[in-house]
Amino acid sequence: MDKKSLAYFKKLLLKKRQEILEELGYMRDASGKNSEETFGEDTTYSTHMADHGTDEQEREKTFYHATRENKYLLYLEEALERIEDGTYGICDSCHEEIPKERLEAVPHTKLCVPCKLAEKQE
Repeated sequence: MDKKSLAYFKKLLLKKRQEILEELGYMRDASGKNSEETFGEDTTYSTHMADHGTDEQEREKTFYHATRENKYLLYLEEALERIEDGTYGICDSCHEEIPKERLEAVPHTKLCVPCKLAEKQE
């Protein structure tokens, strides 16, 4: 892959990484608030009236989402490392160059489409 393309994909990966980091920061900030901070002590919707089941469900959803985002962040970091070591855009399975269209759609991919489909069939 030429230097111009590598620079483009590095910029794309860095942008996606920044978006994920901001999202994770937002989730961390939001999950740190308790219902008293959200509703206040003197409101009619006091802490003892809050639906704790719903709160727990929201925490579980946030945890699941954060886990997925952290996994995606790891994939982005690995792709950035492949750019640095010169292996970005080369399929791990067949060792052919991954088409730029595939990298546009999934910039952290390590497999070309035929190899990814073969992997799924296994």
